[in-house]
Amino acid sequence: MTAMKLVRRKFDTLVIGAGGGGLRSAMQLAQADANVAVVSKVFPTRSHTVAAQGGMNAALANVVPDNWHWHMYDTVKGSDYLGDQDAIEYMCRAASHLVVELEHAGVPFSRLDNGKIYQRPFGGQSQDFGGAQAARTCAAADRTGHAILHSLYQQNIRAKTHFFDEYFAIDLVKDSDGYILGAVVLEIETGEPLLIEAKTTLLATGGVGQLFRTNTNAHINTGDGIAMALRAGIPVQDMEFFQFHPTGIAGKGMLITEGVRGEGGYLVNKDGERFMERYAPHAKDLASRDVVSRAIAIEVREGRGCGPNADHVMLKLEHLGAEVIKKRLPGIRDMAMTFIGVDPIEEPIPVFPTAHYTMGGIPTNRYGQVVVPLGEGAEEPIPGLYAVGECACVSVHGANRLGGNSLLDIVVFGRAAGNHIIEHLAEHRYHRQLDEGSIDQALARLARWEQSGDGESVDELRQELQRVMEEDCGVFRTEETLVQGVARVEALAERLQNVRLKDQSKVFNTARIEAFELENLMALGLATVKSALARKESRGAHSRVDYPDRDDERWMKHSLYYEDGRVDYKPVRTKPLTVDTFPPKARVY
Repeated sequence: MTAMKLVRRKFDTLVIGAGGGGLRSAMQLAQADANVAVVSKVFPTRSHTVAAQGGMNAALANVVPDNWHWHMYDTVKGSDYLGDQDAIEYMCRAASHLVVELEHAGVPFSRLDNGKIYQRPFGGQSQDFGGAQAARTCAAADRTGHAILHSLYQQNIRAKTHFFDEYFAIDLVKDSDGYILGAVVLEIETGEPLLIEAKTTLLATGGVGQLFRTNTNAHINTGDGIAMALRAGIPVQDMEFFQFHPTGIAGKGMLITEGVRGEGGYLVNKDGERFMERYAPHAKDLASRDVVSRAIAIEVREGRGCGPNADHVMLKLEHLGAEVIKKRLPGIRDMAMTFIGVDPIEEPIPVFPTAHYTMGGIPTNRYGQVVVPLGEGAEEPIPGLYAVGECACVSVHGANRLGGNSLLDIVVFGRAAGNHIIEHLAEHRYHRQLDEGSIDQALARLARWEQSGDGESVDELRQELQRVMEEDCGVFRTEETLVQGVARVEALAERLQNVRLKDQSKVFNTARIEAFELENLMALGLATVKSALARKESRGAHSRVDYPDRDDERWMKHSLYYEDGRVDYKPVRTKPLTVDTFPPKARVY
């Protein structure tokens, strides 16, 4: 197909991804009378936000005293001082307004007896800058993401947002000046391409958890938006920081929310010992996620694991009683009973760390604009391009995200991007002229997966990539495993050239989609192992056995990985908006 014959649609804004970040922006834009298109490769309420269980952080102080300064301190400390403090301040200050706004949009938060929103304790939270445990996480039982996503979707339907459900975004298109002006997308059912032209484009495509074999993520989380940005010449930031959630169902990966430990559940090894007391004497089971994940991995490695293969630990919650479990953790109980036949009212759940959250992504500022570095710490926004949520790196999570901050991140920066896009549209009232060459490039990717024949299989290559990432770039890393990981992923990327789809007449279009996803995963796998090999320190989720200490002198900087394989750096923004900087110090829980 030539660019000339392509079906074209025009909108003010194209939002790619219909999770919480994309829908929060789309809702705001549609309510401001912008003409908004949302492209989603699954039906919107199946986006991965629906799987978020534990809650959303905000210093409401409904249960114990709290304020946003303490929340900010915990987030900076949780990030292992790699988070940008201006963005973190902005997020923590906005948090309580957004909880109230979501409630008005219809989110059924759980209640206290006095009618206020219930808040549970979560990992890495404190009162008074590292003091007693805080209770900051606003929850709708253990299905918070589900409640938020459904409410936002219904508000978008009401505001007449235009949805392209089950469409897959192939590539961004631009003009000769580098303005991003929409994307070429593919209707999954028919295989027909469509060009959506837009004055502004927002990427909200989520993370890349499918890089790892055992993960908590939906099959759709293949980093499509991050890879599209990389192909458009934008470096990706901090890809070495991948969060392993401490409590996935052992051997399966499904998430057991931190809310279980927030309600009073705790971890034990084969001797029945509450081992977190040794690793985090103060916070115990509610230390931050990287700390708990490493503790579990060490217990198993040193022979104190449970089960016939001694390959996991146990999460005990029987002592909470049937009433609390049924009221506060109904989804967790359902999941444990469905997937492993364990009723947590009566016996503990076997758990082990599982790949969970992409802290890195497309570099943005706190307005949601995608930015590229100019050198000397300066950067400039790419006109018309925005990114929010897990595919973006603002960076409010730094080297390790605190539980309860991801649902906050998507709505805060979804709103910030919405605000900025409304301003941009007021100044740019007309569509710019597209560069037809950029459309041809996207169509060439499409043509690549129209040939069939004999060759490597997409499925086998994807499984190999996931296995390599898990083995060589997991919870613990060394120079040796990372050098090996880079070589192995590069070899897999070479083999990608030989992949062929089977005879097209016998294949659904989903086979083509899986091939596109594999290309995206492969690019981001390379970004992750190469950035991890380059960072010679341990910080947050990036744990180098050969460099066990954090090195603020040399490594207090964000990594930037370019499509040609080089890794560069830019400084961390340590200056908040209105308060004093939180200087780096040893991180103990």
